[in-house]
Amino acid sequence: MEKRIMEKKQGIGFFERYLTLWVTLCIIAGIAVGQWLPAIPQTLSKFEYANVSIPVAILIWLMIYPMMLKVDFQSVKNVGKRPKGIIVTCVTNWLIKPFTMFGIAYLFFYVVFKSLISAELAEEYLAGAVLLGAAPCTAMVFVWSYLTKGDAAYTLVQVAVNDLIILVAFAPIVAFLLDVGGVTIPWDTLLLSVVLFVVIPLSAGIMTRILVIRRKGIEYFNTVFIRKFDNYTIGGLLLTLIILFSFQGETILNNPLHIVLIAVPLVLQTVLIFFVAYGWAKWWKLPHNIAAPAGMIGASNFLNYRWPWLYRFSVYNPVLHWLQW
Repeated sequence: MEKRIMEKKQGIGFFERYLTLWVTLCIIAGIAVGQWLPAIPQTLSKFEYANVSIPVAILIWLMIYPMMLKVDFQSVKNVGKRPKGIIVTCVTNWLIKPFTMFGIAYLFFYVVFKSLISAELAEEYLAGAVLLGAAPCTAMVFVWSYLTKGDAAYTLVQVAVNDLIILVAFAPIVAFLLDVGGVTIPWDTLLLSVVLFVVIPLSAGIMTRILVIRRKGIEYFNTVFIRKFDNYTIGGLLLTLIILFSFQGETILNNPLHIVLIAVPLVLQTVLIFFVAYGWAKWWKLPHNIAAPAGMIGASNFLNYRWPWLYRFSVYNPVLHWLQW
């Protein structure tokens, strides 16, 4: 029953179908707000704690909580039934992806583009790239799985496992790579972000899911309860983009070349990791409906978690994430 409901829910909606368009329009709107209504970002920037923007944090909560509701962590018990796909996903995401992202970003920002990027900005861009590479995407993988005709039930297991790993692996990996890159580690921001944007919404999502399903049933939960949050999730995403780009619109307009330079290592990394995961899965003779989501999880990122403190490091980190997306 749950698998059938999950597959029905996977149908791509109007928003997801034109996601790139909405993101682009919000970026333009954010830059316009920063240029012509500077009082808005100036006022919002005053509300922060440990370099985490409170307004952005609230909006991200509107996105993360509904996404966590969709993840059935009880599905983790099914990992042992078909372990190869999970092994591909986890090894690629946690033992390969963060380190290749660091290596590729370091090569381009410190060597290839050395004459075009100052040492200070290279450090900031490297930090942003590390953050992008250190955790897999979660909620949007359901859309990628649908588009690639993936196994919806197995994708659910892959997402659940990765969400649990984020709790313990993200902070140590980021801290290690930033230290190797000579970047000062903002421990207050790092730990606060883990608690605010992973531990709390994850716990709230699990408890809500259990309570609602226990009282109303799985069909009500998937077809009625979750759908109530759709508009909040979309609104939170779009407003977050507008706010983030309103902070840095002038800087982006003054240095458009850097956007192109940043895009080079990010595109290479994305393509590389997809083919590593997908190629490994096919080498193990896994079916396409398992191999494709595994590749997509590696090639995309957990955008909501990184945004609050991607901004902490660099004026271009919102752009970094947009390009990676």
